[in-house]
Amino acid sequence: MKSIQMETGQRIILKTNNISTSKYELSIQVNLSGLSFFVLNLETSEVAFLKCIYFDKKQTPQSLLDQLTHNFNRIDELQKQFSKVTVIHDNELATLVPKPLFDETNLVDYLKFNTKILKTDFITFDNLQIADLKVVYVPLVNINNFVFERFGSFEYKHSATVVLNRVLTIEKNSKSLKMYVNVESSHYEIITVENNHLKFYNRFEYNSKEDFIYYLLFTAEQLQLNPEDFPVVLMGTIDETDEIYQIVYKYVRNVSLLPKDAMLYSNAPNSNHFTLLNSL
Repeated sequence: MKSIQMETGQRIILKTNNISTSKYELSIQVNLSGLSFFVLNLETSEVAFLKCIYFDKKQTPQSLLDQLTHNFNRIDELQKQFSKVTVIHDNELATLVPKPLFDETNLVDYLKFNTKILKTDFITFDNLQIADLKVVYVPLVNINNFVFERFGSFEYKHSATVVLNRVLTIEKNSKSLKMYVNVESSHYEIITVENNHLKFYNRFEYNSKEDFIYYLLFTAEQLQLNPEDFPVVLMGTIDETDEIYQIVYKYVRNVSLLPKDAMLYSNAPNSNHFTLLNSL
């Protein structure tokens, strides 16, 4: 087994003689709170299959692997041959490091001040070339091992790499300040961009709409942003009927949902599953 770090950010695990000429690609987003699967049809550049599974309670890495195995065995769409497989590790065990300050021998030091890590944790990094950053994180090795045994060659990267790369690409010609909020079922990410430069990124867990608006307004205060002035773009698992949208709309003057034309695939369900649908 051979691991190669790519300049575009993803790490590729290689096994010889397993390259498929299938017209389908697969992306798997793994989180202790859920699993998501996305199959892309390369011939039509459309979403061929999309499924999200949410758990009643957080799993352990072992029970998550059991869930992944179970769903691979029962979902017909996952029995196809795939020309490319990508795993997105969606967890809070990550931090951003500016490339000029990065030293690959200090991966543990970068993480230990931001999150609880174990001596046995495997730590790796993605290259976020568009922002001149490294995303240092802990992938779930047991999940990677399962995918390797099932498919052979595959790529893996952290969810922050996917989200930041897409948002900065969308904003590449913009000069104004804008706050993007990527909403998931139990957490959300705030990305603030100005002049195509990343000004702020963080991830917050929430259990209620009050949690949600508290962290958003706290972030705005720390960045010295006036809720009357700066625009907020919401994306992910949210729409205008959602209580999260309603409370943000109450406290922030300029709120909108990510426009559908900002998504990569014409038949994508609005901006739902933003991370997953921007991973291939």
